[in-house]
Amino acid sequence: MPMEFNTIGGADPLKRFVEKEGDEEFSPMNPPDAYAPPALEDMSADEMDEVLHRFIDEHNKCLKKVDSFEQALNRIREEGFGAHKEVSNSLSDFFEFVDNNVTKHNIKEEKILFPLLQQRYFETGEHSQGSVQKTAVDMLEDDHVKFMQLAAITFTLLGLAGRLPDQSSRLVVLDFALEQGKMLAEMLRLHIFREDKIVFPFAQKNLSAEEFSEIKIRMDEYEKRS
Repeated sequence: MPMEFNTIGGADPLKRFVEKEGDEEFSPMNPPDAYAPPALEDMSADEMDEVLHRFIDEHNKCLKKVDSFEQALNRIREEGFGAHKEVSNSLSDFFEFVDNNVTKHNIKEEKILFPLLQQRYFETGEHSQGSVQKTAVDMLEDDHVKFMQLAAITFTLLGLAGRLPDQSSRLVVLDFALEQGKMLAEMLRLHIFREDKIVFPFAQKNLSAEEFSEIKIRMDEYEKRS
């Protein structure tokens, strides 16, 4: 039975651009753990402004959806692409969440938080030194584009796999769909980790209470309109 999903709309590593502390070097054969980058600052959500706390709450909701999505992918890999209603529901729920919630979340970050954050990264000198200077904000925005594209590809491939009459072709497409889905899940988790543990602590330390208040007003206005 082909899966039916709600229609959805349309990895570069993120670095924190900080001055190197000490003489530690990382070999290409022994890179730092993505979830334990150098200069990681330990700051809980409770220590952050309400604005950042709201973003983190939305991240936590997304992570729950990602967990359910990955469980559905694992079940398909283990049991085959059959008429499992709960699996189909989990996939549909995830893609609908991406289309509605993740899209709005990204817009709020890009239009309201990131411009000021980008300015502060340049003011503090935390940017790349190449001919085109970039900050963590540029990497995050690039992530936004990439995981939305990956979600669209995964959605399309899963739908196609459920409709192909040829068994061998179906398995090839399904295997690629599962691979893309796993990549999407990991990309979302790592993106959220980097925002929560690296970028938001920077924002907390470098934005004023007045700036956070203005961001909150704009976020409230956006949420009322959307």
